[in-house]
Amino acid sequence: MAKALAEDGILTDPGWRATVEKVPRHRFVPGFYLPADGLDGQGLTVWEPVSAEADYGRWLAAAYSDTTLITQFDGDEPDWKQPAVRHGGAPTSSSTLPSLVVRMWADADVQEGHTVLEIGTGTGYSTALACERLGSSGITSIEVDPHRLEQAASALYACGYTPTLAVADGLYGYWPEAQFDQIVAACSFRAVPAALLAQVRPGGKILLTLSGWLYGYARVLLTVNGDGTAEGHLLGGTVSFMSARTHAAPAFGNPAHWAADLPEQGRAARHSPERITAGTDEAFHLRFLAQCAAPHTQMTTVGETVHLVDVVTGSAATLTPVEGRWEVREGGPVRLWERIERVLSAYDEAGPPGPETFTLHVYDGGQHLRPPRLPDLPLPKP
Repeated sequence: MAKALAEDGILTDPGWRATVEKVPRHRFVPGFYLPADGLDGQGLTVWEPVSAEADYGRWLAAAYSDTTLITQFDGDEPDWKQPAVRHGGAPTSSSTLPSLVVRMWADADVQEGHTVLEIGTGTGYSTALACERLGSSGITSIEVDPHRLEQAASALYACGYTPTLAVADGLYGYWPEAQFDQIVAACSFRAVPAALLAQVRPGGKILLTLSGWLYGYARVLLTVNGDGTAEGHLLGGTVSFMSARTHAAPAFGNPAHWAADLPEQGRAARHSPERITAGTDEAFHLRFLAQCAAPHTQMTTVGETVHLVDVVTGSAATLTPVEGRWEVREGGPVRLWERIERVLSAYDEAGPPGPETFTLHVYDGGQHLRPPRLPDLPLPKP
């Protein structure tokens, strides 16, 4: 696996390559799910359980592939002695693809002698890499799921790694071990949690992924100042992590119920929804900017109609293809698609600016994403 990552230009640091070669990933994933070919009759993904007992070859090959391995759905811990096929579901724990884990630690610029807080122990594989490279004594890792942490601890200790482990909500960090030189989050947040800033020494770094209810993502590397503020820049690349459980999107009910109260007469859309849904790097970036413009919005597609729902303000919108164009209907106190369109238009007029040109400013009472030649975009309250 390390050789393949090096040949792909991902694993270029000799120290991290030696680390990946030494840490046995299979010890941290005794069982996981892989997607089957095709969907079921209801259009849901079919997830097949894979374990050493059931299919040793497939299990070992997947464990040493550059693949994210889903280990839990909907917070329910599977019985790996008698695992069952799953249809659909929301992944709530995984072993992130190794290339992203190594990239995460490298981007955080962790060095020997640093004290590091990892948020989201998961299976423990990422923690093991940090311990192997930096030594266990400086690593603290927290996980909100007690059962997940118990399994990770068993695997870590069996491999000889002894970091500080604790069941804790990453939203609040871990005060008993603060102050840290770095905080690295293996989950995503809607905004930078204020508690994290207070737990990093002045000049220290926080690397985390910002996400939201539109499933837009952006990684940010912050430098913490000595006055309770921090600033940093976005990092490029299409990287996503599971949301912190307290920041997960709420259920919004039946989209048809929301659409029923919208006005019958619509208008022509200035931008199509493909601007934020296409499988391109630019669409990935624009989806995050759209999320900043309408932070409480969720999106789903029923048939050909795209539905936008905001459970906080009670606003909704639909986009429907009509004779080669998109028609928008909006209702409620916030015109959701109009907000998103304003950001998309400003983005086009500005250049357009890439992710690396955006800076994030965190201060008492607020957080703003500052793009060049664009209005500031406030993030939701942490």
